[in-house]
Amino acid sequence: MASRRSYRSTARTRTGAVTPFGSRTDVGCVREHNEDSLIVAPPLYVVADGMGGHAAGEVASEIAVSTVARHAPERADAQELGRAVQAANEAIIHAAAEGRGREGMGTTCTAAMIDEDRLVIAHVGDSRAYLYDGSRLHQLTRDHSLMANMIEAGQLTAEEARVHPNRSWITRALGNDPDTEPDLYEITVKAGDRLLLCSDGLTTMLRDAQIESTLSQVKDPQRCAAQLVNEAIAAGGVDNVTVVVVDIAGQRERQVRRVALRTKLTMAFVVLLVAAVLGVGGYGSWWYLSHSAYLADEDGYVAVYQGVPGEVLGLGYSRLVEVSDVPVADLPAGSAERIQGTLRVSSLNEAYALVSQYREEAQARRKGRS
Repeated sequence: MASRRSYRSTARTRTGAVTPFGSRTDVGCVREHNEDSLIVAPPLYVVADGMGGHAAGEVASEIAVSTVARHAPERADAQELGRAVQAANEAIIHAAAEGRGREGMGTTCTAAMIDEDRLVIAHVGDSRAYLYDGSRLHQLTRDHSLMANMIEAGQLTAEEARVHPNRSWITRALGNDPDTEPDLYEITVKAGDRLLLCSDGLTTMLRDAQIESTLSQVKDPQRCAAQLVNEAIAAGGVDNVTVVVVDIAGQRERQVRRVALRTKLTMAFVVLLVAAVLGVGGYGSWWYLSHSAYLADEDGYVAVYQGVPGEVLGLGYSRLVEVSDVPVADLPAGSAERIQGTLRVSSLNEAYALVSQYREEAQARRKGRS
């Protein structure tokens, strides 16, 4: 059965304000597995589109986003963000050599960081970054693809490229060449601008004009992300589709960034603390925390957390990843009790699979009551 992951992504600052971003990923209508991955951890936002088939593409994209998150700088710096993407490339190659995933697996990676009026991007592949400035949509990144090369050479129009049988051929990806380097971008942004990161599952289904229309009309970033994914699925959904929408919001964004920095410092301390408690090295404790996950009740919805529940010396060592669209109240009693008591799982992938299962359980119960 195809696994479908569709989330209402929210996170809160210490003041309780909801951060101005939204995200959604979906398997689409044709594929059986979702090989896309994303991370939303202000001020860092990453989208990766894996390739290589089941147990390969999803492994590559997950390694990419988690490695970029681990190596990303604390503040927006294009060179440092580029090095984080290069570290992801090395990690994917190393994983394949050790038998995790498959030889030849790869992924695109588009990573962005926002710091007040500065936006920096590190980019490999044909996922994209766009900026909507309130009146016009601008494509910020250049596709590393055969189609982009042919368009620039005057051999194809953009419209012809959208339906070309070789439209999925990319010329640069993470995972197949240790010397792969990302393109780096630095852009000045202003309050009111809107950043869009997306996999090609969106851009092969929707023209830029339709994307621009939705970005301009749907003001809430989470609803906007969900609407874009829904439109791509309605247009055929031939590929996995992943969308991240971020509103540039001045002081509010600075507040989110400061919280994110404190969180990173706390996590660094906790890694050392867990290393002492478990008797493992720093990398082993980081691996343990970053690969652990659990489900819990967040404002009445099933939520996915990375890390482990509880506190040590008054410090928590987990972070909210996604708040799903599954109401805990709609679950069978046994499932609801497990969520309310925090349900630990072995990985984020297992957490996502359980959310999909709970979504089906909730839908079945709602149908039974109607």
